[in-house]
Amino acid sequence: MIDRMASACQHRRMLRCLTICYGLVAAAPAPGCETALLLAMDVSNSVDVAEYRLQTDGLALALADPDIAKIMTDGQVAIAVMQWAGAERQQLSIDWTRIADREALRQLAARASAMERAFVLSDTAPGAALDAAITQFGRAPDCQRRIIDVSGDGTPNAGPATEAARQKAQRAGITVNGLAIEAQGHGVAITNFYRRRLITRDGFVMTARGFESFAETLRRKILREISRVTG
Repeated sequence: MIDRMASACQHRRMLRCLTICYGLVAAAPAPGCETALLLAMDVSNSVDVAEYRLQTDGLALALADPDIAKIMTDGQVAIAVMQWAGAERQQLSIDWTRIADREALRQLAARASAMERAFVLSDTAPGAALDAAITQFGRAPDCQRRIIDVSGDGTPNAGPATEAARQKAQRAGITVNGLAIEAQGHGVAITNFYRRRLITRDGFVMTARGFESFAETLRRKILREISRVTG
């Protein structure tokens, strides 16, 4: 009888322990979002048909990178793609997307590669583009960090100055980084403009020497952004 009572007490203790453990597991939150990353791609008049395709193919290749794919499929990144050109020409071409598995990432890469160009024969207005990109975070998933990645091959010839939008991003806690596409043998005018006038205090700039280098530069840039390496 004593042995049966002891066994019953032990059984009840195990049930209570299992109940408590199950409650802790059930109450655990779903994995959070680490980074919301908006890629803002220049499609102004200085970007020809072949250069536009190098950008979209470069994005598709970057998404296929094994290191980037691992972080994204862990559910820690939300990504969106916006095309920009003149003062009133910005279009969200790929809406905010979180990647559940490798197949979803493959589909996103295919969408990026097949993305139709939003604008042709348009000016270059990075100030307006940055302001439009900031507004997109009102619809973004609730992520710990928010980053705008502006890429382009020219300095402004239209739209507002970039400084006001940059200050707006800083007040909102949004990091602005830049990918400057410089022509071979033509210095670093765009890189310097992005560094001095576009990126936020916690941002950085990477330089691609021609559109042929865009894919590799974008791969390294995205990996740096989603890996929490900044400055």
